[in-house]
Amino acid sequence: MKKLAHGALAGLATLVASAGTAFAAAPKIDSGDTAWMLTSSALVLLMTIPGLALFYAGMVRRKNVLATMAQSFAATCLITVLWMIVGYSIAFTNNPDPNLQPYIGSFSYLFLKPMTLNATSALAPTIPESVYMFFQMTFAIITPALIAGALADRMKFSAFLWFMGLWLLFVYCPVAHWVWGNGWLATKGALDYAGGSVVHLNAGTAALVTCLVLGKRKGYGVENMAPHNLVLSVIGASLLWVGWFGFNAGSAVTSNVNAGMAAAATQIATAAASLAWMFTEWLISKKPSVLGMISGAVAGLVAITPASGFVDPVGALFIGLAAGVVCYISAVWMKKLFGYDDSLDAWGVHGVGGALGAMLTGVFASNAINSAGKGWLHDGNFAQIGIQAIDVAAVFVYCAIVSFVILKLIDLVIGLRVSAEVEVEGLDINLHGETVHG
Repeated sequence: MKKLAHGALAGLATLVASAGTAFAAAPKIDSGDTAWMLTSSALVLLMTIPGLALFYAGMVRRKNVLATMAQSFAATCLITVLWMIVGYSIAFTNNPDPNLQPYIGSFSYLFLKPMTLNATSALAPTIPESVYMFFQMTFAIITPALIAGALADRMKFSAFLWFMGLWLLFVYCPVAHWVWGNGWLATKGALDYAGGSVVHLNAGTAALVTCLVLGKRKGYGVENMAPHNLVLSVIGASLLWVGWFGFNAGSAVTSNVNAGMAAAATQIATAAASLAWMFTEWLISKKPSVLGMISGAVAGLVAITPASGFVDPVGALFIGLAAGVVCYISAVWMKKLFGYDDSLDAWGVHGVGGALGAMLTGVFASNAINSAGKGWLHDGNFAQIGIQAIDVAAVFVYCAIVSFVILKLIDLVIGLRVSAEVEVEGLDINLHGETVHG
């Protein structure tokens, strides 16, 4: 009887221990992580409305201010609905077909039907999946909206809306799946903490293609097209800077040391890039412009985005300094050299800055900062630079080709560009029936 009792007790102890282990292993929603991710999502939304809307609106001429702001606001609304219907599903679910999984997700989350109140995602197990979906939605919103910087002053609003929707589904969602949805670039080991290639290179490439397809603004290079109100742009850039902590530190998807280091790296790189652009411009043009300071800050934010969760403060400093100089050359000198009309430097800052940041992530990533990445300088992993190059090349080529096809199809069906008369008189009054007074 004693042996039987001991055996029963031992079995019970094993059962309790097993149950404890199973319970500990099960995903548990963490209130701290959830609070931080709700905050981060709101911060990223703040980047588009009002941040990007003000940043771009201040740099166009007065007659196109409302039309420019309308692009950011309408894109936010359209992309929110499309993300809920199908975008999240094809970007962040696994495809049951192993041949398709590397490239695109499934349609299993159409209208977010499987997303129950307490559901979690394997990509973010400590927060509700609804919060993770919302966080990724804000990324999906700002990425196409960034493209508007290259098409300012001359694109039909109807064409803009069609382009935003189609580009989201056929460019952004597949690329997000490649890198963040367990796709082929993730499997290859590409490092993109918060969107250097997925967001900025992607949007910047589309911006370059769009401004080439649209052609130059009427009077470009002859008429004065200086920003009408840089105060709006400074406010917008400042909101972008603050919101970017949700962008980068939020990409830790937890409230932990990785989020803290990503926030520190973001602040350091942004300040360094603004100074680098300012002093470069001061040296060449003899005056440090306000537009240059805020453009440099945005360049730093862009370049540190893919690296923010992988680098130490020194790496962030060097990435910021490089971004300020390189993006100044791209936005000011390369645009003049090649003669394309990237109205508000979406390619010069986001495209070039995103590619630069992605490549420098391979240089400065440190396994001591993030066990998910090993770079060349700290860890001797020179191969990472090659992987980053594949990431940059793949996103650039795919985005350029598909963006071109989408633009040409829209042009064929409804036309892309407003008439010369509308462009001269202004988009505000002609497209929206409103004007800015005062």
